[in-house]
Amino acid sequence: MTSEQILTGAGLTVVLAVASQLVAARLRVPAIILLLPVGFAAGAITDDIHPDRLLGPAFSPLVSLAVSVVLYDAGLGLDLRRLTGGARHAVVRLVWVGVLVTAPAAALLSVPLLGLSAAAATMLGTILVVSGPTVVGPLLNFVRPTDRVQRILMWEGSLIDAVGGILGALVFHALVDQRHRSLGRGLLEFAAGVGVGLVGGLLGAAVLWWLLVRVRLGEVLGSSAQLAAVVGVAAGCDALRDDTGLIAAVVMGVLVATVPAFDLPARRPFFETLVSLVVGVLFVSISSTVSWSALRPVLLPALALAAVLVAVVRPLVGSLSTAGCGLTEGERAFVGWMAPRGIVAASTAATFSAGLAAAGIGGAPKILPATFTVIVATVTVYGLTAVPAARLLRVVRRARSRPLLVGGEPWAVELAAVLRSAGLDVLLWAGRDEQRARIAAAGLPLADGELLAAVGGEAVEQEGVTAVYLLTAEDEFNALAAALLGDDSAVPVTRLAATRPGPGVHAPGPSAAVLPAALTATELARRHAAGARILRRPAHGPLPPGHDLLFTLDHAGRLRPATPHGRPAGSADIAERIVLGPA
Repeated sequence: MTSEQILTGAGLTVVLAVASQLVAARLRVPAIILLLPVGFAAGAITDDIHPDRLLGPAFSPLVSLAVSVVLYDAGLGLDLRRLTGGARHAVVRLVWVGVLVTAPAAALLSVPLLGLSAAAATMLGTILVVSGPTVVGPLLNFVRPTDRVQRILMWEGSLIDAVGGILGALVFHALVDQRHRSLGRGLLEFAAGVGVGLVGGLLGAAVLWWLLVRVRLGEVLGSSAQLAAVVGVAAGCDALRDDTGLIAAVVMGVLVATVPAFDLPARRPFFETLVSLVVGVLFVSISSTVSWSALRPVLLPALALAAVLVAVVRPLVGSLSTAGCGLTEGERAFVGWMAPRGIVAASTAATFSAGLAAAGIGGAPKILPATFTVIVATVTVYGLTAVPAARLLRVVRRARSRPLLVGGEPWAVELAAVLRSAGLDVLLWAGRDEQRARIAAAGLPLADGELLAAVGGEAVEQEGVTAVYLLTAEDEFNALAAALLGDDSAVPVTRLAATRPGPGVHAPGPSAAVLPAALTATELARRHAAGARILRRPAHGPLPPGHDLLFTLDHAGRLRPATPHGRPAGSADIAERIVLGPA
């Protein structure tokens, strides 16, 4: 290829990837629904976008390293301390039961439907066991299922991707190398691959601990160090055994998320941007290699295969894996209705199908277009049905407000208790140890980690936070937090009025909403110490003297702060009022 063709192909790939994601965000659909068809169409129009021509033999190892970065970022969202009891048992079962049921079922169906040889069918069945956090995560954020269901499915997607990657590599080598065909040898090879990944992940986490905890690198250098460590460890593991870098990346991410010593910022704008770009580029690149001539003969048979996987195989896996784990029948059914295929399925199919075709395996050229069809079909089906299915099965989080109260003053803790008594699922955050102890003593839920962790980016969806109220005694902190969160938070931010006006308590840019001007932190603390209490009052009628309106609650459970003038906001449907007044 000429330099002009390389530049055209590379630029077109990035532009199409980002443009597809932007349009998908506007349409509120999973980006993969657009990325795959766009890449397919681009590949049909021009050869310049084909990764085999742009990168040659470097394409496959670069895909593996890119997927390792994606899985590391997914691992950062998997805290082992939150995976307990029945949820942990369900995740473990979903991984091994999913492999044992899905792989042979898909392989057996592929032979009559797609006309594959036994070897090619085995490879396709192994590829289709994976799911993936890059597809599951956005779907769950849109559906907003219960915390337990979301945690189980996110863990399953991340773990089964790594396991499926190693299994795919082992099956591939077993098919092209006669020496590895014995079952005992295959099990040893699998155990060795897992061992390499685990050791690599532990070593990588140790390096990151030294760099981030001991050396105390800043945010910029810390992000660069994480990227270098993940890529370096994954490359080293893959050099020893194929696709073991995927396990190493997940292990590194989980350890960094779980070990308290790391204490990394929860917001990861660098990795969030990088992963979004990597996923988009990979999907466009891989789908561009699928031609219509290769897709046409497998389209209907692959759709039939996807239908069986969705309607029969996955519900069976979900039912077997969640039995006796303490989940409701609705939660079990929803787990059995959520297994979209994603980037790992696409990348492994692109990597292994060409090798099997070169080795003369019958039907190997059909593996990639069949996988492409299954990915599109599963994502489309689950994307269109996940919300109604979640509502039908009653696993959607309640529509009632879930406010995050920032501050641990006695009156703020009492406010949280009153809101909880009104049926709201309140979450609190405080920075000082004595305030956190006060919240814990009151039996109220306390958000872990940094303030930005509870309200920024993906955490908003995961925690179900619907509004943030900055109620600390420090006016400067409230103003600064309002400015920072106003840019990044997807939910409304409201703060207390400042006790004394000044440049340090007025945030630059669009300011957050302010609670009644007369109720500053100092005034609230003074009146509470003098005996005033947070009270629930009927919706209508004048408030008694000495009572000030803080919030209104409507019949749907939505909490609204009073206006700066102390009047109800949106008063058409008020169920009750939350006020400060004499006990």
